[in-house]
Amino acid sequence: MEMFVDKVRINVSGGRGGDGAVAFHREKYVASGGPDGGDGGHGGSVILRVNDNLSTLLDFRYKRKYAAQPGANGAGRKMSGKRGENLIIQVPRGTVVRDTETNAIIVDMSTGEDYVLAKGGRGGWGNAHFATPTRQVPRFAKSGLKGVERDVILELKLLADVGLVGYPNVGKSTILSVVTAARPKIGNYHFTTLTPNLGIVRRHGKDIVLADIPGLIEGAAEGAGLGHDFLRHVERTRLLMHVIDIAGSEGRIPTEDFDQINYELANYGELANRPQIVV
Repeated sequence: MEMFVDKVRINVSGGRGGDGAVAFHREKYVASGGPDGGDGGHGGSVILRVNDNLSTLLDFRYKRKYAAQPGANGAGRKMSGKRGENLIIQVPRGTVVRDTETNAIIVDMSTGEDYVLAKGGRGGWGNAHFATPTRQVPRFAKSGLKGVERDVILELKLLADVGLVGYPNVGKSTILSVVTAARPKIGNYHFTTLTPNLGIVRRHGKDIVLADIPGLIEGAAEGAGLGHDFLRHVERTRLLMHVIDIAGSEGRIPTEDFDQINYELANYGELANRPQIVV
């Protein structure tokens, strides 16, 4: 079974720009040609791209540093250096990118548009740029600039139509296994579901994605139990399916369970306003 990875930290850096060249025109019978050093090429950028075939951030577990190609240095005869190639990083739809230091959201990769995460450095000017009437033989050029470097956190939020919520061990996984082809792990103990399970209901040519999300317990909005990880995945679902063990087989009171879960959802953003079906 594919491992579900939903939060990783990576380092990205744009390529350094190439240096400008110091060169002079050399030609037979021309005693002293003018400066003709070319510019350095711009460094490549690190670009994020949505890939709908990916469902986890597993690949990032094994590689944490991503650098785009540097630009090539300029040369004589006003030849510019080659531009560095961009590095395309593919992520699942629904990946949110945060700044490691501030935790601020940089970009939400849900729309499918590419995003430049780390821009490459500009190439330096060659000495041909620095010739003036009073300075006809400039023996200097400009160095290329460093590319942008940043540490970021990639966080995956599930894009499911329906999220199954409820206390641990109330039967959410069982419902998912019956109405979809998903085969979640089912057991009579808390937190059998430690990572979200996705199932698809195929009906009249339209697919509905269900997410069975790790059980919620009191204090989830403050991060207790599997708290924040759980709530992060419920955030995007369009409809909540609130599963209750009406038999109270765990010794809890079903109405209290219902109120407690809704209290936790209300404490975490807009979740309490989502349409909800009680099962």
